[in-house]
Amino acid sequence: MAKLEILEFPDPRLREVAKPVDKMTDELTRLVDDMFETMYDAPGVGLAATQVNVHKRIVVIDVSEDQSEPLAFINPEIEILDEEIHQYDEGCLSVPGFYETVERPRKVRVKALDKHGEPFAIEAEGLLAVCIQHEVDHLNGKLFVDYISPLKRNRIRSKLEKSQRKRA
Repeated sequence: MAKLEILEFPDPRLREVAKPVDKMTDELTRLVDDMFETMYDAPGVGLAATQVNVHKRIVVIDVSEDQSEPLAFINPEIEILDEEIHQYDEGCLSVPGFYETVERPRKVRVKALDKHGEPFAIEAEGLLAVCIQHEVDHLNGKLFVDYISPLKRNRIRSKLEKSQRKRA
């Protein structure tokens, strides 16, 4: 397995819309494994392929305390089950060091393929529902900073650009 480079906001590649996976291959299975390794190492609870510059509809998530519940979603489709909106403080591996309050539906159903290409569906609420919605947003070229005010978003952009220049 290999750790992958995580793109950081405002990298324009984060805005690309991911394409559906036609069929699971050994290469894509390895990518899923590498994404889990990268996510755990970061550390994070979710990672979309877009964040590692692979524009396929693949998401990995593990919201467990001990990294014991890995979930891979290939071509995820979300259905909102509860219109009630909840606020959550969200962070993102592509927006390191920043957390903002985002409003999202409380409960969702997700249909997807697992890393072996087998279809499955789950209902999720709480942190798992938030994480699924957050990661699927990445596949659609959207980031959690798109849900906050332009002023806050521009402040975050400026701070990250300054940090990125220092590292370069």
